[in-house]
Amino acid sequence: MPLIEIKGASKGFGPPGNRTEVLKNINLSVEEGEFVVIVGYSGSGKSTLINLISGLVKPDTGEALIEGKKITEPGPDRGLVFQNYSLLPWLTVEENIALAVDEVFKDWTPEQRKAHVAKYIAMVKLTPAAHKLPKELSGGMRQRVSVARTLAMQPKVLLMDEPLSALDALTRAQLQDEIADIWLTNKTTVIWITNDPDEAILVADKVIPLLPTSPATLGEPMIVNIERPRDRKAINHDDRFKKLRTQLITTLLDAKGRTKVKASVKIALPDILPEDLSYVNSLQFLNRTGPKRRSDKLREEVEVVA
Repeated sequence: MPLIEIKGASKGFGPPGNRTEVLKNINLSVEEGEFVVIVGYSGSGKSTLINLISGLVKPDTGEALIEGKKITEPGPDRGLVFQNYSLLPWLTVEENIALAVDEVFKDWTPEQRKAHVAKYIAMVKLTPAAHKLPKELSGGMRQRVSVARTLAMQPKVLLMDEPLSALDALTRAQLQDEIADIWLTNKTTVIWITNDPDEAILVADKVIPLLPTSPATLGEPMIVNIERPRDRKAINHDDRFKKLRTQLITTLLDAKGRTKVKASVKIALPDILPEDLSYVNSLQFLNRTGPKRRSDKLREEVEVVA
């Protein structure tokens, strides 16, 4: 049985008559321990899809399942890493992570929880910054805290909603490698969404395009059969990487091209007749009636008896 499964799910927003359909006929199957990345254009519905799995929204049709049970609300078995870190600014790194740990592991002793928090701070290489506030951290460090907080909850599925999109290219590359290394150690099931094909192939076992077909649907999965750990310098020269990248980009571009609709529209052209300006220097010009329409010449005057 798949750990996560979506069957025939569709989702839209807005009142009847002015509704926008975002996702249609979504079918997804993720096995335990898989690292799956869903790639799509901005605005195509990636966050809506991840929210269906997290339980933040419910499908209009179809269903989302975890271990065969219907997802009806958020839960600690699905940890969500947001784009914007979502850290409490008045709490330190340690306190932000402890907040989640204390909520999930209420039956643990304070010593157990403290050791657990320290373990995940060390995992993301932030032990020297454990007592710092978010404002004292760089963007990359803040996202490390967000990842550590979610992993410390020990969820069955780690959901990542474009977690690195707000970072500069160098920090983003570093965190891609670090998260991939953490996954190799923990083997927590990961569903990551991104708009970066290179990022997807670098970190994933399986890449799935979200086709911008308005409403969007999922394309065929692509298996990334490149050994781990992956060297980002070497992978650029790997024929398997080049082939997958070309296939993924072509699939997305082709789907976007199919969404263009040609329509024929009848346009009423202006029927203004040119104004006679031959008498512009005469007094007669002051009494002109202005430009006329061809249709005016076809009008008839009729006598109406009241």
